Amino acid sequence: MPLANLDIVNILACPRCHGDLTLIEENNDHTGLACSACHIVYPIDDGIPVMLIDKAIPQDQWDAGTRKAKN
Repeated sequence: MPLANLDIVNILACPRCHGDLTLIEENNDHTGLACSACHIVYPIDDGIPVMLIDKAIPQDQWDAGTRKAKN
């Protein structure tokens, strides 16, 4: 589901390093916010970014198709 307000991407920061995030779009859907410094992705669930460090997915796992954090 797309983010309702794309402007929010400009003010969000990585909770771990406080760096910039990049919006990931797949099939016209916003699926995650990537931190290139930490090499992790924060998933977007029903249009809501899940900005919890323990729910972040390592970039290599994201690239392999993982979209949900292991609990």
